[in-house]
Amino acid sequence: MEVFKITTDNYAHELTASGRPNRWNKKGEFVIYTGSSRSLSTLELIVHRGAVQPSVVYRVMVISISDDNNIYETLNSKQLPDNWKNIIAYPTLQDLGSVWYRNQRSLVLKIPSAVIPFEYNFILNTTHPDFKEHVRLVRTERYFWDERLPL
Repeated sequence: MEVFKITTDNYAHELTASGRPNRWNKKGEFVIYTGSSRSLSTLELIVHRGAVQPSVVYRVMVISISDDNNIYETLNSKQLPDNWKNIIAYPTLQDLGSVWYRNQRSLVLKIPSAVIPFEYNFILNTTHPDFKEHVRLVRTERYFWDERLPL
């Protein structure tokens, strides 16, 4: 399967994670957030950045993940609290993601997107023993902002 991450050019050439906290992980947990499509990844980036920054050079990272079902765990919206899309739910979601990360339950956590709940994001645990065997950066692509997107 291919998944996508849009990032600035200086971070687009290797699969690394910052360890910064986010919706599904706590500080010091090294995960890579990816989207199931370029368009979902674009919307996620806009939501998290707050605005389009056309002067910044972005790249699309095309990442391949093995199709081995044993490396995936899926959380669907029915398994999540009613307010899971709101920022107030971050502590609960971080706890869920942290347990998944620390227990190494799977390499990939498939979760619904808060932007488009019927589409999925994939979180990659870079410290999982199967990471190097099952995940690879296929290529990076130039990315440009369509001038019709609001600035």
